[in-house]
Amino acid sequence: MPRHRYLVGVAVLSLLAAACQPSASESPIGGPSEGAEPLGGSISILATWTDAEQESFLAMIQPWVDANGVEVEYEGNRDLATILTTRVEGGDPPDVAGLPNPGAMAEFARNGDLFDLGDVIDVDAMLADYNEGYIADGTVDGTLVGIFIKIAVKGLIWYNPQAFADAGYEVPTDWDGFTDLVEQIRSDGTTPWGVGLESGGDSGWPGTDWIEDFVLRQSGPDVYDQWWQGELAWSSPEIRAAFEAFGAWAADADYVAGGPNNVLSVNFGNGGDCLFADSPGCYLHHQASFMSSFFETNFPDVAVAGDTYDFFGMPGESYTGVTQSGDLFGMFRDTPQARSLLQYLVTADAQQIWVERGGAISGNGAVPLDAYPDDTSRRIAEILTSAEVVRFDAGDKMPAQMGRAFFGAILDYVQNPANLDQILSDLDAVQAEAYGT
Repeated sequence: MPRHRYLVGVAVLSLLAAACQPSASESPIGGPSEGAEPLGGSISILATWTDAEQESFLAMIQPWVDANGVEVEYEGNRDLATILTTRVEGGDPPDVAGLPNPGAMAEFARNGDLFDLGDVIDVDAMLADYNEGYIADGTVDGTLVGIFIKIAVKGLIWYNPQAFADAGYEVPTDWDGFTDLVEQIRSDGTTPWGVGLESGGDSGWPGTDWIEDFVLRQSGPDVYDQWWQGELAWSSPEIRAAFEAFGAWAADADYVAGGPNNVLSVNFGNGGDCLFADSPGCYLHHQASFMSSFFETNFPDVAVAGDTYDFFGMPGESYTGVTQSGDLFGMFRDTPQARSLLQYLVTADAQQIWVERGGAISGNGAVPLDAYPDDTSRRIAEILTSAEVVRFDAGDKMPAQMGRAFFGAILDYVQNPANLDQILSDLDAVQAEAYGT
């Protein structure tokens, strides 16, 4: 999932010392089979995770590193799509890398840049723990080229329970109650929403999540699928209605903290900071499940799950459903280390490590709910298992050209909501080119 541009220096984990290597007879998780020698060597990894997320990923692979004695060169960059494309086109791809989204994954695969994982991953065994949709979303033209490391549940509305209680607000249970709450907050003199759209080269993507949620909840899953598949025009009444619903809040200074121009410069990771002010600058923040890790990082002495931050699912207007995204990994160089790491990453043991640290939801059904560190994250995980309708992030499924135009359209619209006709017309033109229609 796209995030902000932020380059972290390469993190090198060197655990080649004999004292750090387990004996072969221990057969540690992710390690060599009994009697086999540790892999050794090195592996280069490029992904989007920085800061707390980088720390959690490195903790996730630490048992594999310990067991195999592999030197890991990790680079985290929030502008993953640009960096990865440049590296691949320059003939210097990493061994394994996060994939910006399924649309970009398909382009890499069709260009011959990704290796087939069908003989790397035991797909039949994987299907015992994963919904087949995760396999389908990692498959291009019948070939598995991407595996999911973690999942993000979208359409969550974050709030501060203490601030809610002090103001006398209650969590809504339906669409009318939701919109009534927004109006009540505004009439009480506080902007309801905290929004951050800045994300470096990917600025605008948080707004695309809003549009996707509105399309699904206003017009239903069939319209949602037709839209991302390029079969429904952006200028159609359904997509227009979603933009207008988003703009009614995000493009109005009475509803968004700091006003529309401010949200263009607020980084997505700080979009909910106003929830924690002594005098709240907002009471609601729309963002995916990973937002909890940013709350914990930004306010380590204040943010407490279930106490000073919690969530409720965005209600449906005419339809119910859940949107999600996921972090995919692919193999750009076929090495023993790359194969071994990908085999390890799909296991419940690996994914449980990040789950226990917080800020991640696993698509592996073998990860127990009691592994989640708090009731808030457990409830997020349960949303996926109980939802009748689940759809992957539409922008991530679109061709890369279309997705990039979607980001830009969000920024244009928030600045100039009166230009919606032209914005949607421009998106129609990009759609025709990107889908070849």
